[in-house]
Amino acid sequence: MSTKRRILSSTTTNFWVTLAIALASCAPSVAADAPAGKPQIQSGNLRIEFDNRLHSRVVARFDNKETLMGPFTTSETVTTADKAWTEFFLASQKSERTKDAFGEGERLTLEGKAGPLTKTVAVTIYDDFPAMAFFDVQYTNCGTAKLEIKSWTNNAYTVNAQRNAGAPAFWSYQTGSYEKRPNWILPLHTNFQQENYQGMNASDYGGGTPILDVWRRDIGIAIGHVEPRPKLVSLPVSMPDAAHAKIAIRFNKAISLKSGESLHTFRTFVSVHQGDYFRTLTGYRRFMMKQGFQPATAPDDAFGAIWCAWGYGRSVQPQQVYDTLPTAKRLGFKWVTLDDGWQNNVGDWALDPKKFPHGDADMKALVDRIHQEGFKAQLWWSPLSAVPDSELLRDHPDYELLNRAGSKRKVSWWNSYYLCPADRRVVEYHKTLVRKILVDWGFDGLKLDGQHMNGVPACYNPAHHHAQPEDSVEALPDFFKAIYDTAQAVKPGTLVEFCPCGTSFSFFTTPNFNMSVASDPRSSFQVRSKAKTLKALIGDTVPFFGDHVELSDGGNDFASTLGVGGVVGTQFVIPSLAAKRSKSDLTPEREKEFEKWLRIYREKMLSKGEYLGQLYDIGFDKPEAHVIRKDKTMYYAFFANKWTGPVELRGLEDRNYSVVDYVTRRNLGTVSGHSAHLSVEFNGDLLLEVKTE
Repeated sequence: MSTKRRILSSTTTNFWVTLAIALASCAPSVAADAPAGKPQIQSGNLRIEFDNRLHSRVVARFDNKETLMGPFTTSETVTTADKAWTEFFLASQKSERTKDAFGEGERLTLEGKAGPLTKTVAVTIYDDFPAMAFFDVQYTNCGTAKLEIKSWTNNAYTVNAQRNAGAPAFWSYQTGSYEKRPNWILPLHTNFQQENYQGMNASDYGGGTPILDVWRRDIGIAIGHVEPRPKLVSLPVSMPDAAHAKIAIRFNKAISLKSGESLHTFRTFVSVHQGDYFRTLTGYRRFMMKQGFQPATAPDDAFGAIWCAWGYGRSVQPQQVYDTLPTAKRLGFKWVTLDDGWQNNVGDWALDPKKFPHGDADMKALVDRIHQEGFKAQLWWSPLSAVPDSELLRDHPDYELLNRAGSKRKVSWWNSYYLCPADRRVVEYHKTLVRKILVDWGFDGLKLDGQHMNGVPACYNPAHHHAQPEDSVEALPDFFKAIYDTAQAVKPGTLVEFCPCGTSFSFFTTPNFNMSVASDPRSSFQVRSKAKTLKALIGDTVPFFGDHVELSDGGNDFASTLGVGGVVGTQFVIPSLAAKRSKSDLTPEREKEFEKWLRIYREKMLSKGEYLGQLYDIGFDKPEAHVIRKDKTMYYAFFANKWTGPVELRGLEDRNYSVVDYVTRRNLGTVSGHSAHLSVEFNGDLLLEVKTE
């Protein structure tokens, strides 16, 4: 017998609200569907095994070896007001070939029963994604009473540590955004735990890429969702003891599930890999490209070195910019960025009349001078917020994003308030500003800046008539698409840099800018690890800007940006033009260093090369290593406080190569083979050019 039911679908914009009618069986399974043996689905790299209670475990399959990642766990569960539903006794199973928009593959469909709930789990492994298993999970209320759902969990696994491998047992890639701006790549330790909530973790810190990756020296495992919109999930990770890590995807939201209704979770995945997290992110990117996510196109001049006036601070004067241009030109910079301080306030974005007394004419004159000196001009801008006393909020208070209680949402750095990205009027206002900056003033690029750009809270402003409060969360990528598309329409080839200030980049926004950035790094390791992450998520066609070198270790670590194929930049100031001394002062000694590194950058242009992130494990391999391939030449970058011993040059062909330290121009001899070794000694960094003989 079949009964009609309402289906609450995670694939619709109005999750928990939009309802569709479908047919499903709440009756006992017929004999033909009875389970026959333990269910499993596998590919050349991965196997998912279930027991008769629909617990599951993951087996990695590489190099003719199978590795059990952990024990059977209650991997897909749902929680109601009075209990957690974890035991669903297998009622039927079906294996079949399948074909859809993502390609051909194998699908295993299971049905299990627990009291009034029927659970259906469909696991698909596509031929083109043999290391990823995609989960579609549904819960149907087959009872007569209403069920109060509180949350669901998918892909909850316990991961075994590798035996006798030493500490740390695990490294991880984590994507929660927090005020302390922690590393995205970090080792786990006993009692470690982090929620990695993809919503707001502070007033203006939130969003991210919905993936969690934990790896050992030999094998790694990752989980995430592949919905085309940001979702307010958590990806908690913990290490309860020295031998295990725990991971999961969790979504908390209350819903009443009436008799005959079904709940669909988001589409999630588990994947396995060798090496670090790089392969997970490239696989995720390839899959999301099948849903329309394509990287933006960068103009040819996007790879030029950047000088930014931020060293002069918010009090920057146009004359300071004018007087710094000759030095920036002599050093070989190609872009000049006018940073925070040009505006009358955040929100109105009119020119500061004290700095630009003749208004638009003064700004256009500055841009014209920048162009006359041979530079491209970029303007800093922090969209989606406004200060309380702005004319914008005085005239349009209904533009604001409001919390559940009706209060305004603060953006901390600028003491401003969030605007709602889902409000059409807010979008149109920002499109008008784009036209003014690029057309009226003549700038060639935008520097979009602010931690609040990475994620927004749910909006409860009744004036916006949202179908659901989460409309603001899901509309954020569209907001930045409107900015990007407008920029390219009014000035094709516009550079749009996206700098979400220390937050964990949201993948959903990545198609809407053509320059990523280390985004206020707290260390040189953050420069390098962010580069690896963003090159995996976006690819090599969009340049990665290492941010101002003054933010790196020692304030002078150009090697970290060059070594990962990044664009170099600075916020140097001419000491005689600055009000006080700072680490940004361009002293004679620093100027010589700048000349050297800018010369190397122009000669090698590794920012236009191919980053080979799969060759080295950023956590376990020592020393830390990165590789760029460009014009049939391999460029290796090694990093350690102090290193004496061999380094391995991976990714070479079976032939002879000459090795040169391209910073000192010292010849280090000849190596040969697929994985050549070289004995070296260095402090901090070693940059090598390896060419065929």
